[in-house]
Amino acid sequence: MDITNIKALEGSDHVIPVNSLTESLASSLEKMMGEDPFLPPRCCIFKTPSILYRHKEEAYIPNAFSFGPFHRGKPGLTDTEKIKSKYLQGLISRSHSPEARLRQCIDVVVEVEAEARECYSGIIGFSSDEFVKILVLDACFIVELFRKDAKLVPRDENDPVFTMSCMLQYLPHDLILLENQIPWLVLDRIFCLTASPTETKSLVGLTVEFFGNIFSSDKRSIEPHLFANQEIKHILDLLRKSLLLPFRGEDNQHCFGWQPFPSATSIKEAGIKFRKVASSSILDIRISNGILEMPSLLIQETTEIILRNLISFE
Repeated sequence: MDITNIKALEGSDHVIPVNSLTESLASSLEKMMGEDPFLPPRCCIFKTPSILYRHKEEAYIPNAFSFGPFHRGKPGLTDTEKIKSKYLQGLISRSHSPEARLRQCIDVVVEVEAEARECYSGIIGFSSDEFVKILVLDACFIVELFRKDAKLVPRDENDPVFTMSCMLQYLPHDLILLENQIPWLVLDRIFCLTASPTETKSLVGLTVEFFGNIFSSDKRSIEPHLFANQEIKHILDLLRKSLLLPFRGEDNQHCFGWQPFPSATSIKEAGIKFRKVASSSILDIRISNGILEMPSLLIQETTEIILRNLISFE
């Protein structure tokens, strides 16, 4: 077969077969076109966009606890792995056969490993065994933590989570980070597997209760059944949905979406008065007869963190 050659510039005698060059480039472009540029529908746990990350890096990085694969093994986050393993031991020890229960926990996660991987953006650099181990350890810890917080199971006298004040500051912070999420389907499977016959509270209820004071000093009274038809992606998504739940069903038809809002100074100068009201959501803001009714927002260490991560998630 005749092959057309191209002589390189500057008088070089080196020749490149045109057909070979064309085939090489075509193969490379075909490979690029074959790659799906869009995220899978299940993907819901992302790395923070750089445009947000660069403004305040510490708002997106865990302080003490790594959950999921993104921050696994990073400096400063390995000491708490011992606490997780202790919680795992406590969870399975309540079973008649702890060894069998541990294997059941592994099995229920193995069954959804593929779906769990699709929840994370990018390539997860862990083998199947490593990835499942991460999810089992982290999910068992979180489920056991919520039960201990609700006093459904005993707390050890020397449990650092409840005896060291800093731990109960670290944990809410680390559990709401977008990069530090565990797929809800994994948490739910572990929760259902390990629930006692007498347990009445749902995982949604325990989670909302654990984060009950994250937005307001008033304990939130959100009924778990409101989430019955909601697809929950992870803990941060649940907290987002808890903010956006309808405040009163009859008011939905009068909702006009998000509108720009003037400053408090401008509102006061216009003669409108403010009134603090109790509500299950900080977004439950109403105006009637010249009075603006709004719930209080609790400003604490996690307030900026959760708002930034909600923005990153959205």
